[in-house]
Amino acid sequence: MLTDVLTGWTAETLGGLTLLAGATAWGWIRRRRNQAVPAPAIAAGEAVRPVRTYTLLGARAADGQPVHLPSSRPAGIRVTWTGPVGKTEQFELTDAVLPDGTYAAERVSAYPGSGPL
Repeated sequence: MLTDVLTGWTAETLGGLTLLAGATAWGWIRRRRNQAVPAPAIAAGEAVRPVRTYTLLGARAADGQPVHLPSSRPAGIRVTWTGPVGKTEQFELTDAVLPDGTYAAERVSAYPGSGPL
């Protein structure tokens, strides 16, 4: 009689644990398949450019301090900056590193557009 009880109990327990393990595995697989794939921050094959801090050479803020511009754009790009009095100037970003660790942005609006060489 005791062996009948233990045998029945063991079979029911093992059967229940098998069903529980199967349901858990099915839920885990279903959740893995339905997970949204996050969109990449950059396009495939595109290099990640670090953010650099550029010092706009010859430009001063309203308090007289040099103007710093953070940008991830590559060297050679021209940016427009509006000064404290509303005057706009163009600066070209360069790879030149200044002593304070920032990169130089050279003023190009100070040069004549197309003059004789």
